[in-house]
Amino acid sequence: MQKIPQWNLWYLLLAVLGMLLIQDLTQSWRSTEPLPYSELMVQLEAGNVASVVVYPDRLQGEFTRPLPDGHTHFSTLRVDPDLAQAFALKGVKVTGGVQSTLFRDLMGWVLPALIFFGIWMFLVRRITDRSGVGGGLMSIGKSKARVFVETDIKVSFEDFAGVDEAKIELQEIVGFLKDPGSYGRLGARIPRGILLVGPPGTGKTLLARAVAGEAGVPFFSINGSEFVEMFVGVGAARVRDLFEQARQRAPAIIFIDELDALGRARGAFGLGGGHYEKEQTLNQLLAELDGFDPSVGLVLLAATNRPEILDPALLRAGRFDRQVLVDRPDKVGRVQILNVHLKKVRLAADADPEQIAALTPGFSGADLANLVNEAALLATRRGGDAVTLADFTGAVERIVAGLEKKNRLLNPLERRIVAFHEMGHALVALALPGSDRVHKVSIIPRGIGSLGYTIQRPIEDRFLMTRRELEDKMAVLLGGRAAESLVFGEVSTGAADDLAKVTDIARSMVMRFGMDDTLGNVAYEHPQSTLLGTELAVPQVKEYSEDTARSIDQAVREIVAHRFQAARAILRGQRARLEAGAALLLEQETLTELQLQQMLTTVPADDAESLPGRD
Repeated sequence: MQKIPQWNLWYLLLAVLGMLLIQDLTQSWRSTEPLPYSELMVQLEAGNVASVVVYPDRLQGEFTRPLPDGHTHFSTLRVDPDLAQAFALKGVKVTGGVQSTLFRDLMGWVLPALIFFGIWMFLVRRITDRSGVGGGLMSIGKSKARVFVETDIKVSFEDFAGVDEAKIELQEIVGFLKDPGSYGRLGARIPRGILLVGPPGTGKTLLARAVAGEAGVPFFSINGSEFVEMFVGVGAARVRDLFEQARQRAPAIIFIDELDALGRARGAFGLGGGHYEKEQTLNQLLAELDGFDPSVGLVLLAATNRPEILDPALLRAGRFDRQVLVDRPDKVGRVQILNVHLKKVRLAADADPEQIAALTPGFSGADLANLVNEAALLATRRGGDAVTLADFTGAVERIVAGLEKKNRLLNPLERRIVAFHEMGHALVALALPGSDRVHKVSIIPRGIGSLGYTIQRPIEDRFLMTRRELEDKMAVLLGGRAAESLVFGEVSTGAADDLAKVTDIARSMVMRFGMDDTLGNVAYEHPQSTLLGTELAVPQVKEYSEDTARSIDQAVREIVAHRFQAARAILRGQRARLEAGAALLLEQETLTELQLQQMLTTVPADDAESLPGRD
């Protein structure tokens, strides 16, 4: 529909007045004769001056009779009368000169204005830089996305290891971008949005860049928090500008990192301008996802580690069509990731990626990269020629347990308590079949509150645990406290963290896993863990009676007490080994797996008591 122009009467009136003013000034200039002062005196003697207006620097007036050239008015500069008369007696023609004050007048007005404007711009720039607006007030609605052309992206799928399933999912996107005709021959369309979901450090951002590097298309990268600003409407404007830039350079990939900062679920009754601004920005993103044509080759990639808080409208089909899980790698994946990072360091012959991967269950890709760097730093610090397996073991201990604090001096009694405590953990773990292998025992303080530590190495990655395995894990945790009780006849505060872990396991067995015969196969607690294994601080609603709560508490106490007695029984049957191991630990401070096996071979067990509660 063509827009019809509308005329404003005020604009027309201003134009007419402007034309009349210009015409009046032109007519006045044409009828005025600029005269020398001496010529004015001649006209005055001839009686041809009708009127005069005296100004401080000039004289203006009207002739009685028009001059031969038709001028009826005159204008001349004032001259001192005595000086003019002296020149007139000699026949000298006297004229006036105008001293230009234009530059002085301009500087008097313009210079203060420029100084004020400069100060104002400086202050505004400082304010905008601190508030994160950036780019000046005129570009506040512009997108802050960093654009990487295909030549800037040096990452490919070969640089990414450990998550083969995610790579396979994203290779289809690369195929669509490279050859949309071949993939669309059966009517399929390219997914509009792909959401990369995974714990922190698993390589979601790197994987998105690898997609752009493989496809060879421009890559628009922006963080979700960069959309939301202190000014209402800025986030929506930046969303529009981002998609407009991407359309102009299609085929392209838009990558929004930390999508949860932008796509948090909308509240029913939002209070405050910041909440309204986030909702407005999210609404604009939803509109853009519905509006762009996938046939032009525009793909939206996003990454988050908190998918549970995203708005349901953002996750529906047609917007984010595909969710790709980028999880922590298993042992095979860790070996592949280590092979990528180990190419950058000089390795010793004993540094086997398989053994290193066995030491790092639960490590993400970023954790493994940090592990390789820490091991290389340890080797450099000791002056070694290559990075050995011992350096990787030390790096794992540094990351998991913290920094060694050899300057923290314990008194002899405390060192002895810690030695028996840690040896109690180790002996119980070695006595129970199926427990994780004991890798190292030490009484060197680490971290903030750890006075000693026992490191166990899992035999394999586990995803399920039986009741017997949970009970054995509790017995190992209670082994330190059981050793203190057996040797010293009392317990210390050193088992506080062990007790917290044991209580949590026992309560989960009773309330979540239905592993108590009295309470039955009923879940009394809703799981708090999310898709990514993180815990949410959500208050639990008690959906059971006080009698049931009393039964739960009693069941938890019975399980913990039962496993504590089991640990005491194991250590009572290996009292000689407990004494010998603690003495050896006090002497050497750290015992490896091989040294522990040698000690078990040398010192026989007193008598093999059966474990309580085992058939």
